[in-house]
Amino acid sequence: METALADVIDNSITAKAKKINIDFSWNDGLPWLAIQDDGCGMSYETLLLAMKLGSFNPLDERKANDLGRFGLGLKTATFSQCRKLTVISKKQDTVHAMEWDLDSIKDNSEQGWRVSILEETDLELIKEIPNLITALNEQESGTIVLWRKLDRLDDFDSLKVREKKLNELIDHSRNHLELIFHRFLAAGPGKQSLKISINSDPLIARDPFNMSSNATIELPSQIIQVDSKKIQVQPYVLPHYTKVSAEEYEKYAGDGGYLHNQGFYVYRNKRLIIKSTWFRLMPKEELTKLIRVRIDIPNSLDHIWKIDVKKSNASPPEAVKRGLKQIISEVEYSGKRVFKQKGYKLESQILEPFWHRKISSGKVSYLINRQHPMIMSITNQLDTQSNTSLSAILKSIEASFPSDLYFNDFANSPESIDKPVVDEDELKGIISMFYPLFKAENLDKDKIISKLLQIEPMASNRKTTAKIIEQMELNYD
Repeated sequence: METALADVIDNSITAKAKKINIDFSWNDGLPWLAIQDDGCGMSYETLLLAMKLGSFNPLDERKANDLGRFGLGLKTATFSQCRKLTVISKKQDTVHAMEWDLDSIKDNSEQGWRVSILEETDLELIKEIPNLITALNEQESGTIVLWRKLDRLDDFDSLKVREKKLNELIDHSRNHLELIFHRFLAAGPGKQSLKISINSDPLIARDPFNMSSNATIELPSQIIQVDSKKIQVQPYVLPHYTKVSAEEYEKYAGDGGYLHNQGFYVYRNKRLIIKSTWFRLMPKEELTKLIRVRIDIPNSLDHIWKIDVKKSNASPPEAVKRGLKQIISEVEYSGKRVFKQKGYKLESQILEPFWHRKISSGKVSYLINRQHPMIMSITNQLDTQSNTSLSAILKSIEASFPSDLYFNDFANSPESIDKPVVDEDELKGIISMFYPLFKAENLDKDKIISKLLQIEPMASNRKTTAKIIEQMELNYD
């Protein structure tokens, strides 16, 4: 359904609509759906041509802002969802209406495929959308596309289940349309944005590049020239999860997450055609998952991109692939650097880390810091045999570091990885190990706090640590 709705909306945008309303109703088991716009409308001849199957030659040159391709969109979109299509259009104060009814054609097969021309009296009999027809009459121009006899909801399900399925289809379609037409819904400063709503609820643009964030890296755009036509390539590196809120990071992950949604996003006249693919020019890797590249192509290059009938797939020619391969080799470095820099910074945040990162013969290992104050405070109290036992325990912990599990969790959702919570009583018990040692060194309160804040978990609980030391200082006095 989402692809079918997008096809009809393409026609409205080509007709220069500023507002598009999608209305639907379960209608007690006889559901209908209508798409109404305030575009330029159609004359009798234009509407008749629009109702014709395959009304345009895909090789014909189109206007630069035309989102169509084969002249099949309205009909194939409709018949993929329902068996009855009614189109009502107003242009120059005149309303024309025509209808395809597949059941009627089936029952009268000897008459062939004949479209029905509706008169004003026929429109009065359409009980589903009287308010939409009234609104159209009050507009200067516009079009209503009405779907009835929706037949993609399984007949064997109960009415309640079928109604739920319809609502789920609409919800999924909303998310799809907010992404496909996001550059129309949020046209930018100085430009008029398109308004699309579903049952009066406005759609909100879903920008896959998070361009509103200061943490998004916009790399230099490049041009690929083909047949004297320009293909514009604009790479972005989305923010690392430490640079944005958890909600924002999750929002821009998209269905399937960042790993799945990396890649090229191909737009034809600002309308998204295909997303999250590298066209087999490189694999989808963890270190490149924040890279998304916008490609803008004109409709005059449809033939070399092999745009399909549904306008949901495309394949670049070899000449374009060579240009893209050169571009992504440069972009790949920038995307990986975001993760590599983060790894370096995390290494030096705590002055007394529990873990050391060691590189030997190209191999990376993580070792427990034997000089950590908490470990030293225990080893200093143990005899030789006990220290040997403790060392063996620490080596066992190092050897069992869950690197595979950690990498898998970090790859799938790094924002979900968190440190165990230490409550105030547990923190007080840990601080109690150090406090007598620091007091024996005649350190004052501020120096004790400063030393403790170099060690986890005190470093992550600064206020609580200061509060506990205040209490200990009072008791000590």
